[in-house]
Amino acid sequence: MPAHIPGPVAGLHHVTAICGAPQENLDFYAGTLSQRLVKKTVNFDDPGTYHLYYGDETGTPGTILTFFPFTGSAPGREGAGQTLAYAYLAPRGKRFDDWVARLDGLTEGPVTERFGARVLTLRDPHGQRLELIEGDVAGPGLGGFHSVTLWVRDAAPTARLLTEVFGYSEAGHQSARGEDRLRFVAQGAGMASIVDIVRRDTAPAARQGAGSIHHIAFRAQDDSHQSAIREALQAAGHQVTPQIDRQYFNAIYFREPGGILFEVATDPPGFAVDEAQGVLGRALCLPEQHEELRARIEAHLPPLKLPA
Repeated sequence: MPAHIPGPVAGLHHVTAICGAPQENLDFYAGTLSQRLVKKTVNFDDPGTYHLYYGDETGTPGTILTFFPFTGSAPGREGAGQTLAYAYLAPRGKRFDDWVARLDGLTEGPVTERFGARVLTLRDPHGQRLELIEGDVAGPGLGGFHSVTLWVRDAAPTARLLTEVFGYSEAGHQSARGEDRLRFVAQGAGMASIVDIVRRDTAPAARQGAGSIHHIAFRAQDDSHQSAIREALQAAGHQVTPQIDRQYFNAIYFREPGGILFEVATDPPGFAVDEAQGVLGRALCLPEQHEELRARIEAHLPPLKLPA
């Protein structure tokens, strides 16, 4: 890892995906999976579209899943050059079995095993692949992210980025049913610390659309840490955007060698910057540049109702 980076990334900050009708998305993630809607805002680059954020009660980095709902969007296609799936930590033992029973009818096949842990694979209402992986979780609910799975044609360049710039360590290898899977773990091995890279014998090109992941974001401690990571990425030959203010974090973006869009997002300022923690996700929050368009935006967006 380059010496001028003041510490490695701590793992994933958030995952952003594309879905269809927003109410169906809300019913599934806030209802079926019992995630909290921590922010209801708009796509800053397309304010006529919602941007919905789900996470734990306080919106902790590593628990955040966000969606751009494009009603009527054509379905995406799984393939090389995309993030294939995100996985939540699920409690062990009977509580895991309870989740399997609760999600009956949504799953893709039986429970499997990966690196010694049970894995349940399912699809959300718009076709997105997601997983529950058995692990250490306090209580019966889902924890934050366990991992993401990247599908690339050549794992080596992506692996070098993870280890040499982000500070991950290689932690395992599995081969089964025409798929090679490499596991990488961020230093500290905490929540949302795992990235798996898969290579498959067949590798159709990915197509973005409903039910596909737009990008994944890694954690930077603050602006200084992010700036150092940006310098290291540029030194390694990556084309990186300048810092962009996303209201709840600052972001930089680049394409990793396999073609997947990566972001590095700062932990601060967090989701309580424009509404109190106790009422996160209740009101439509707009960035300052769109506030003068509030009446027009609210008239255009479909109403949303939180599940009971």
